[in-house]
Amino acid sequence: MPESSRLKFLEFFAAQIRNANTRRSYTKAAVEFLRWCEQSGARLLDAITPIHVAGWVEELTRSHAAPTAKQRLAAVRHQFDWLVIGHVMQSNPAHSVRGPKHSRKRGKTPVLAPEEARQLLDSIPADTLIGKRDRALSG
Repeated sequence: MPESSRLKFLEFFAAQIRNANTRRSYTKAAVEFLRWCEQSGARLLDAITPIHVAGWVEELTRSHAAPTAKQRLAAVRHQFDWLVIGHVMQSNPAHSVRGPKHSRKRGKTPVLAPEEARQLLDSIPADTLIGKRDRALSG
């Protein structure tokens, strides 16, 4: 890989991702994906195709939960977008690859009982402008 391409690749993590946890997660996804590609025979960025990305995602779904596979695919897709914008690659091989389906039927936030909802609404002051706004928004 030419030095300018390497620099652009690393620049993505420094310039595009501000959150340290996201940076760590995206770095892990990129490293895992590139290792997988190398083992699959795609040793150059230009050799990576949507088939490689789809194969990697398929393997991920066998060993990881769907949200994890979706997050890692998003990381790789974002990385390739950056490389396309930086003129390192012609197209994003992850763009057309769909992640595994996942839907959550039950959220983490519990539903309030009617008495709890009334207590919450009653706790908002009605004698201030902000309290009136908050009551209007939550009622």
